[in-house]
Amino acid sequence: MIKLRLRRMGAKKRPHYRIVATEHSSPRDGRFIETLGHYNPIADPPVIKVDLERVRHWLSVGAKPSDTVAALIRKAEAAQAEAPGAEATTAEA
Repeated sequence: MIKLRLRRMGAKKRPHYRIVATEHSSPRDGRFIETLGHYNPIADPPVIKVDLERVRHWLSVGAKPSDTVAALIRKAEAAQAEAPGAEATTAEA
């Protein structure tokens, strides 16, 4: 089964994460199929970049996101939905 999960990167006590599609039996930082985005919790505010088109593809073929990745995807979708609305409001003014 394919899982969407975080892969830890960065130095000791300075983590950042890549969101990857991987086989469920692969180790956390082991082999992966595709990188779908990244998450930096240390930055202020935290940075979340996700390729939502590729995430939708993997979900459509049966991939299961971890709880944390599912929450990050929801935040990224909310940010994407919010941004075009803000631009439209600015353009009208």
